[in-house]
Amino acid sequence: MILYELRCEGGHGFEAWFRNSDTYDAQVAAGEVNCPICGSGSVEKALMAPAIAKRSSAKRSPEDGHRTHTTMAEARRELEGLRRRIEENCEYVGDRFAEEARKIHHEESEHRDIYGEATEAEARELEEEGIGVARIPWVSRTDS
Repeated sequence: MILYELRCEGGHGFEAWFRNSDTYDAQVAAGEVNCPICGSGSVEKALMAPAIAKRSSAKRSPEDGHRTHTTMAEARRELEGLRRRIEENCEYVGDRFAEEARKIHHEESEHRDIYGEATEAEARELEEEGIGVARIPWVSRTDS
């Protein structure tokens, strides 16, 4: 059995199990795979992170920093939790992120934790200037 992350033409994401990749191909071609949210039959595989098991049969706990694998659902829950903590503890500055980060770095503005948007070029410039930034995948609040 294989689990695929799928996405419909409407952008809704969902998971589905198939016997193998040939079964997936046949069912999609026959229009048998539909989005559970909107009913669309136009679906395709979404970007997936592989679940890789360690060779050792001994399970390790998350406390010791090792995991055998992470599912997409687990990763999404972790990213949702990260988003929630950031929103609760940091100031949103929107598209002024690069400007505000520079002001804080140069002590032209009070120190505070901020988050917002920056272009790839702005983020790269901040890093080149020695201003610490972190880019994280920002998951939507709803499962799309």
